[in-house]
Amino acid sequence: MPQPRDVHAAGVVVTRKGKQVLLVHRPAYDDWSFPKGKLERGEHPAVAAVREAAEETGLHVRLGRSLSAQRYPNGQRMKTVDYWQGWVVGNDDVGRYLVNHEIDEVAWVAVDEAQALLTYSRDRDTLAEARKRARKTRALVVLRHASARSRKAWSKKRDDRHRPLLRSGELQAQDLVPLLAAYDVTRILSSSSTRCSQTVRPYADTTGWKLEEEDGLSEEDATAKSVVRFIDELIDSGEGAVVCTHRPVLPAVFDALGIPEQHLEPGGMLVAHHRKGKVIATEHHSRP
Repeated sequence: MPQPRDVHAAGVVVTRKGKQVLLVHRPAYDDWSFPKGKLERGEHPAVAAVREAAEETGLHVRLGRSLSAQRYPNGQRMKTVDYWQGWVVGNDDVGRYLVNHEIDEVAWVAVDEAQALLTYSRDRDTLAEARKRARKTRALVVLRHASARSRKAWSKKRDDRHRPLLRSGELQAQDLVPLLAAYDVTRILSSSSTRCSQTVRPYADTTGWKLEEEDGLSEEDATAKSVVRFIDELIDSGEGAVVCTHRPVLPAVFDALGIPEQHLEPGGMLVAHHRKGKVIATEHHSRP
């Protein structure tokens, strides 16, 4: 008999200055743990981690580097929980959270005290891992444009720069909105080609952040020099950022970041977590 699929959940280890970590108490289990919860149907784990943090603490968080996943028995099945480091965006006061039957206490706890307060050894291990990576990072998302009309289907008499997304690509672009938000992307840089700008426009329209379109990221005009200039600008900005471009341009982007080249499918993305101008971790996400 085939084994049943794991229950899939996601959570976040949120820290702040003063070496404090955010914990929640669940009365149904009488346990202290990190904000976490099961994925909704079709939901990306990173999106679920941010959503669960908001639902269980009232705080909006952004994700940093991924942590080791937990896997443990859950009734007749196994449960896998993906974890990320996280930091609060805006006010970190939990005093306004309305406690309920699921979460009856939310608290900032000194990290040393949290090691004793956490109910499960697996959470203590996750906290120990997070402590080793305590310094804040920022995310630069490298995004390949979503699924577009094929070159063959696009008349040779028409400029390839104007080749649009397929309907499936438009849906991918919509699904990218909460995923980019999970990393607190506030700078949106895109190739000026239609298929790239269409990929990130739903995020720009939803958030109100400016969409910056650049010929120097297009398949026709990108050069190693122009790519380095854009990447250095985004790294130095100190903001969460996304750069949307084309498959032939991606090697130059990875080279500018100083990381190995990776394959991205249409709509796929690589998150480069950086600090003080250096990429210190990456994670790859397939298209939504």
